[in-house]
Amino acid sequence: MKTSKYNPEDKPENSALKVQEGIEQPSSLNPHAIKRFKKMRTALLSVDEYVAGIRAPDITILSKAITLVESSLPDHQAIARQLIQACLPFAGNSVRIGITGVPGAGKSTFIEAFGMHLLSKGHRLAVLAIDPSSSRSRGSILGDKTRMEELSAQANAYIRPSPSAGSLGGVARKTREIIILCEAAGFDTIFVETVGVGQSETAVHSMVDFFLLLMISGAGDELQGIKRGIMEMADAIAVNKADGDNKTKAEIAQRQIKNALHLFPPTESGWIPEVKTCSALTHDGIAEVWEMTERYLRFVKENNYFAHKRQQQAWQIMLDYVDGRLHERFYNHPVIKRELLSYKNKIQEGTISPYQAGADLLDVYDATK
Repeated sequence: MKTSKYNPEDKPENSALKVQEGIEQPSSLNPHAIKRFKKMRTALLSVDEYVAGIRAPDITILSKAITLVESSLPDHQAIARQLIQACLPFAGNSVRIGITGVPGAGKSTFIEAFGMHLLSKGHRLAVLAIDPSSSRSRGSILGDKTRMEELSAQANAYIRPSPSAGSLGGVARKTREIIILCEAAGFDTIFVETVGVGQSETAVHSMVDFFLLLMISGAGDELQGIKRGIMEMADAIAVNKADGDNKTKAEIAQRQIKNALHLFPPTESGWIPEVKTCSALTHDGIAEVWEMTERYLRFVKENNYFAHKRQQQAWQIMLDYVDGRLHERFYNHPVIKRELLSYKNKIQEGTISPYQAGADLLDVYDATK
């Protein structure tokens, strides 16, 4: 018996096996909405529009302004300088608190508990959380909002993670300018969280009013890995994770740190640094840390050290700004860009010393003026 090979094209038109063409489904993405979104992201506002939005305060515009300040594009930087100047009359009325600590000290958990306590007292809080940048890719995780879920959901709190981008002490290059923007937006308390002990924390100390060092017990010698310079800069030290079985260890660490502080020279402000224990998990001791902060602020305002330190910081900002602009002008100069590669080859070949190469490049730069 001869059988014919099945051919789908031979089936009758009214066959139930025929697949009817369906209706083409529209794209799940609206192309017009995408265009509007891209335009919103890239469109720059005028300085007056930025200032009005920041003063409102409109958190979206504040975030855009911070992104503008963080940008390295020359056009953005020109607008950012005008924006900072326009916001200066509305700035300077906050309490700036720097928070650093050993790795694993629970900085993010402490900041959330500390921040929630301040919000309960009617404060408006901005947290500038500095994330470490990769030395290779320059990328950052920027995950502080995920570690501070409760705080980030509060109407009177604003958390801005920023990449350190290789800046000194793990502090973002534009943190000082961001502080001004947040103060202009009406935030009366600013937290600056640094990457942690291990790099110089001089940068954060030069931009805050109160410098808090967070430590833990049970990590071997409590003073190991803590540079003397860091402890000398601290206005107060909090031993975190003082809960459960660790509470006794935290109290022992507190006494050890107090004894160590007696060996340090007197502070410039005249304030004697205090050491407290606390638990960010149970919130025990959090209120006492804030009371200690308030005592410090009253002390330095009464003896005029607060105003003196702010004046010193303003001078340091100018010096750092000049250093930064000179650095940019030098390395972005077309002649220097061309000569750099030539001198790099000479150094690698051993035909010139690095010091002589540096001196020659500076002479070349001077000759271009």
